[in-house]
Amino acid sequence: MALTGLEIYKLLPKTNCKKCGFPTCLAFAMQLAQKKVELSKCPDASEEAKKTLEGASAPPVKLVKIGAGAKTFQVGEETVLFRHDDRFYNQCGLAPRIPDNLSAAAMSETIEKIKQLHWMRVGMEIGVNLVALENASGSPDTFTNAAKTLSRSLDLPLILQSDSAENLVAAGSVVKDKRPLIFAANSANFEVLAKFCKDANLPLAVRGKDIEETADLTARVKELGVAEQVIVAPYESVKENLHFLTKVRRAALKKTFRPLGYPAAVCAYLAKGDSLDQLCDAAIYIAKYGGIVIINAFENWEVLPLVTLRQNIYTNPQKPIAVEPKLYKIGEPNENSPLMFTTNFSLTYYTVEGEVEASRVPSYILAVNTEGLSVLTSYSGDKLNEKIVAKAMKDAGVENIVKHRKLIIPGLVAVMSGKLEEETGWQVIVGPKEAAYIPKFLQTVWK
Repeated sequence: MALTGLEIYKLLPKTNCKKCGFPTCLAFAMQLAQKKVELSKCPDASEEAKKTLEGASAPPVKLVKIGAGAKTFQVGEETVLFRHDDRFYNQCGLAPRIPDNLSAAAMSETIEKIKQLHWMRVGMEIGVNLVALENASGSPDTFTNAAKTLSRSLDLPLILQSDSAENLVAAGSVVKDKRPLIFAANSANFEVLAKFCKDANLPLAVRGKDIEETADLTARVKELGVAEQVIVAPYESVKENLHFLTKVRRAALKKTFRPLGYPAAVCAYLAKGDSLDQLCDAAIYIAKYGGIVIINAFENWEVLPLVTLRQNIYTNPQKPIAVEPKLYKIGEPNENSPLMFTTNFSLTYYTVEGEVEASRVPSYILAVNTEGLSVLTSYSGDKLNEKIVAKAMKDAGVENIVKHRKLIIPGLVAVMSGKLEEETGWQVIVGPKEAAYIPKFLQTVWK
């Protein structure tokens, strides 16, 4: 049972030494109860307290790391069922599935497709995170050789999928330095795979026939020394898997039930239906509560909607995505080029930037610090007014960069044009209300 902040406080030194970074031991205890800090932050906690608070200080969903180096993928450590209660911390991983029995040419083509599954959106890189290699051939040699090929050709972490423990050990042994996820242990082979993963320090996926068998398996695997585990949703039906994933997450968060306190993986390609049906299923798993979703998709049009959805779900709802507030150059502008401003809300800024680039008119865009809010939202909340814009212009030194003394403002805040002219002494030109009209505006209206 989870301890309250006051119960945790009673076990702390109560010295208010601030070594943990909090002003008082009570403040630290409250954060510890909410799983927002670790007990290790308190250097003076007694051994008895550490033992008692082990459960309280550990996140309800275990953090699991797959891969090695810069591309290591982290999953788990979630603290809430619903994003609006706080946020989701470690984004769901998307893993295209590759059968190991592809021809050399088909394998090379597939690898090249996977390399293209990365994009920049609102200043953030989005794309697939892992690659799932399936032992479709049933051959340990074919499986091992394919694992070597993917390990050499891609910098993404690997998931090794097979029904054969022997084949998993064979392939996992040759790429163990890449720290792949071994997928998956069941009631018949968990002892063999647990021993291998413990010795090789690899994460292990566990698949039971139902939630009860899954909980039993994770407990046994942990007793055998494997701490990093991933629970596999065992069904083909999206309805049954959704129920399974929800029960696992609720048991971990609400009941602090440790045997189910692990991130979950699901194979979205198992459901009946065409590729569009499977993509819809994958979208459901991204929302609830797939930690890793294995997909049978390699084309841009298939994967881009999924990673866009994931980005929207896993951003912090309490902190808008923002760009650095400063003056940006689009193309090669000079002292006679247009100067316009917008807010530093990423979606707003990059929308405006894209349309300015499409106009082929070299320009300056001043991103005004509105704490990451959009144009109308920031104006309504007085985060955008003539004084804030004037200060942004002064801080960016625009008077030394352009000589025309003309400023284009968003059409949605045309009402502030008069006060802005009085504040800055510049001529204010009201631009379009919609970013889509910026190219025509710059090409025809700007003088």
